[in-house]
Amino acid sequence: MNVSPLGISSATLASPIPAQRCPVSSGQLLTACRLAWEQGGQLAALWASDERDRDRGFCVHVLLRDREGLTLLEHTLPDGAARYPDLSTIFPVANRMQRAAFDLVGTKCDTDDPRPWTWQAAWPIDQFPLRRDFAASPKWEPGEEDYPFVRVAGDGVHEIAVGPVHAGIIEPGHFRFQVVGEKVLRLEERLGYVHKGIEKRFEALSIKDASCLAGRISGDSTVAFGWAYAQAAEAIAGLELTQRATWLRALCLERERVANHLGDLGYLGNDGGFAFGLAQFSRLKEDLLRLNRSAFGHRLLMDVVVPGGVAHDLAPEFAAEMRTQCAALDREIRLLREIYDDHAGLQDRFRNCGSVSNELAAKLGLCGFAARASGIPDDLRCDFPLAPYDALTVRRAGSRDGDVAARVAVRFDEALESLRLIDVILDALPEGDIATALPRFREFRPAVGCVEGWRGPVWVALESGSDDTIRRCHPHDPSWQNWPVIEHAVIGNIVPDFPLINKSFNLSYSGHDL
Repeated sequence: MNVSPLGISSATLASPIPAQRCPVSSGQLLTACRLAWEQGGQLAALWASDERDRDRGFCVHVLLRDREGLTLLEHTLPDGAARYPDLSTIFPVANRMQRAAFDLVGTKCDTDDPRPWTWQAAWPIDQFPLRRDFAASPKWEPGEEDYPFVRVAGDGVHEIAVGPVHAGIIEPGHFRFQVVGEKVLRLEERLGYVHKGIEKRFEALSIKDASCLAGRISGDSTVAFGWAYAQAAEAIAGLELTQRATWLRALCLERERVANHLGDLGYLGNDGGFAFGLAQFSRLKEDLLRLNRSAFGHRLLMDVVVPGGVAHDLAPEFAAEMRTQCAALDREIRLLREIYDDHAGLQDRFRNCGSVSNELAAKLGLCGFAARASGIPDDLRCDFPLAPYDALTVRRAGSRDGDVAARVAVRFDEALESLRLIDVILDALPEGDIATALPRFREFRPAVGCVEGWRGPVWVALESGSDDTIRRCHPHDPSWQNWPVIEHAVIGNIVPDFPLINKSFNLSYSGHDL
């Protein structure tokens, strides 16, 4: 985004894609966000930091993304009483991010929704964990944890509360439905019940050691988060990777993408009353995970991506086994797709269910494969193709229908495309070292890493401290953008269709401490 006509000065921000960093006033913050919105830009992330030890009060960071790259707007608040403008009037998705920023740092904005988002009575409500002088005592007043859900009134309207504890082993999330009969009038979510304090934990680790934590932010996206974190660390260090390391990272990322799509396609069949689909896709996913374990030492590929490269090389015998597996998976996925497409009962459940129009998706900032299923073609692998994607020519998947059927179709397309990419990577895998020695990290340098994970774009903002420590690390999962969209997608549908709609997105309850 060109900010010079707005009278805003900018400096280069360390990032693998074009990025700039701009200090802004309150008015400039609003103007820049409006300009970004008018030009088709998106709010990628919003967070806050405590800068009082630098005599700068607090800082609100707003990361914008457009076709030109990234723009990081930094607005300084002199003290805890100062306020910044409510950006949810421009980007609706900013609402929960602003509320989380207050819960963690205490930065206030001019919002009509002062409810806590991250706070769950785990610390005193008037203390803020990401402040540098935070020293919590386990004291809070009973009743403070009550959450005022928005309610719908009228004849025949009643309320269904689901969760936060669910049957099974999924993480807790509360869903409050307002319904007439079985037709949903409104859904409101409440998440964050198992807040892990990851951002605080980062501050106690060195940049090198924290890569292990980055890979555990969200277990189904360990490669994406690990790579985005490593990108930010490498940008701070000014480090160039070997070709073999970047190609192995892409191999792992595409295998992660295939594994998650296979698992979800099975559960979508099961939620549609077709248990055969769950059995078959679970079998295929298990085969893929077992080969991950043999080739890289971990089923989910945790700790494979590290700053400086990768921790495990790929032996020739496992490369050959992956080629064989890709061919077998391609055949079976295509066969199962025919079965899904020809199953009248399944298609009756999928079609026109949980629809998200292109206009609504753009307004709410939907991202990832779910956005591509609603006609928004954004994909970092194509829009900003970093090595080795600049040599792979990823074929975009997409649809404009925006319903469960469209999200299922995009998942099939992306799984098959990832198998093709894996074959190409294995054939062109360069020789050489898999890691580069890390130099000393430059002090007090900000950087942003970004990777198109299977669910959508993953962002990691990192600032180095002294002696290779972390001053601030903010990871951002695409689920932040997409959870509010589910609240709209379910309107007008019946309550029994919610599990199907929810699974078609399959958002993280815990990614970046949701």
